[in-house]
Amino acid sequence: MDINTVDPEIAALIHDEEKRQAGKIRLIASENYVSRAVLQATGSVLTNKYSEGYAGHRYYEGQQVIDQIETLAVNRAKTLFGAEHVNVQPYSGSPANLAVYLAFMKPGDSFLGMALPHGGHLTHGAKVSITGKFFDAHAYSLEEGTDILNYDTIRKIALEVKPKIIIAGHSAYPRIMDFAKFREIADEAGALLWVDMAHFAGLVAAGVHPSPVPYADVVTTTTHKSLRGPRGAMILCKEKYAKAIDKAVFPGLQGGPHDNTTAAIAVALKEAASDEFKAYGRQIVANAKVLGEELSKRGFQLVTGGTENHLMLIDLASKNTGGKAAAKALDAAGIVLNANAVPFDTRKPMDPGGIRLGTPAVTSRGMKEQEMKVIAELINAVITAPEDEAVRNASLATVDALCKRFPAPGLEELA
Repeated sequence: MDINTVDPEIAALIHDEEKRQAGKIRLIASENYVSRAVLQATGSVLTNKYSEGYAGHRYYEGQQVIDQIETLAVNRAKTLFGAEHVNVQPYSGSPANLAVYLAFMKPGDSFLGMALPHGGHLTHGAKVSITGKFFDAHAYSLEEGTDILNYDTIRKIALEVKPKIIIAGHSAYPRIMDFAKFREIADEAGALLWVDMAHFAGLVAAGVHPSPVPYADVVTTTTHKSLRGPRGAMILCKEKYAKAIDKAVFPGLQGGPHDNTTAAIAVALKEAASDEFKAYGRQIVANAKVLGEELSKRGFQLVTGGTENHLMLIDLASKNTGGKAAAKALDAAGIVLNANAVPFDTRKPMDPGGIRLGTPAVTSRGMKEQEMKVIAELINAVITAPEDEAVRNASLATVDALCKRFPAPGLEELA
C-alpha cells in the first residue's frame, strides 16, 4: 500500500510542501532542488539496510552492494575535489563538524573560528553550541566599516591564542576567503587548518570558486546547498588524518550510516562532475551578482558592498524595518528567504537587522539575469509597502508566472 492509503494526512502534507516548493521563489541560500534521480536514491530500499563500519570492514553481513555504493561515493568525491581521503558517512553538516573536533581536540582546548554574528556557523564556537560550551572558543570578526575580513587581525589573534585548529568557513559571508592566507596563519600559529565549505562546495565543484582542498588539513561540507545533493555531509582530509577522522565519525559519534543518503550523494557527485553543472555554477554566481546590483540600485545596503559567491547579506537599517518583518512580508508575497544578523547588529537574534538570500535554487529552475531583475523589483516593492495588499497580490501573480515558466526540478508536473 502506498502512503496515500496508509497515511493520507502525511501524504496530503507532503503534497502541500511539493506545491509550496514548486510555487514559490526560494532564495534561502542553504536550500536547493535536487534532481529526480537524487530523490529516487533517497527514497530507495537502501533505507532498509544497516551498515556499521566502512567498506570491506563491516560489523554486519550482507554488505556486498552497500560497499560498492559507498566506494563509488567516496571515489567520486575524491576525484571531484582532488581530496586524498573522503568520509561520506556523517549524517549532516553539524555532526561532520563535531567529528573534526573529536578527532583533534579535547574538552577545554582552544580553537579560532568566525564569529556567528559576522557570518560564521553555530558549530564554529557559538556560545549556544556544544562547540562553544566544551571548548575554549575564540572568534575573529569582520572589519568595522568595510565588513571584510582583515587577515592581519586574524593573524594577531591566532598568535595570541595559539589554537589547535583555525576554521575558515562561513554561512553568511558574501566574499571569497583567502585560503592561502589562512594556511600561512595556521602554520605560523602551529594550528591545523579546517575549512567548512558547506555553503560553496557546489561552486568549488563547478570551478567558479577557489578550492580550499590544496590548503586545508581538513575540509567539511554538507551535500545539499549549492552541491545539489541530499541532506548529508562529507569530510575531506589529508591521508595522514584519515584514521582519526574515520574513527571520530564511527564509532566516535554515530552508528550505521544512512545508506540511501550515501547513494544519493553518489548520484549528486556524478551530476556535479558534468559540464551542465559547471554551467550551473557559473550561472549561480552571475545571478547573485545581478540580484545584488539591482537591490543596491534600489537603496538596499549589501554587507561588504556586494557578493563574490552565491549569497548576499542585506542590512535593512536604511529601509526602517527588521529582518523578521521583512522575511514574513516577502513569504506572504511568494518570496522565501531568511532573517539574518548583520555585522555589529544591535537587534535581537530572533528579529535581527538583516536578511540573507542566495541564488542556488532559482538557478536550478533555469532562471537567469533577467529574472533576477524582476525578483529585485518584487523584493523592493514588498519591503517598501509590506502591508499593501495590492502590492502583495501583484507579487504573488508575478511569482506564479515565473514558477510556471521555470518548473522546479523533480516537481515539473506541478508547473
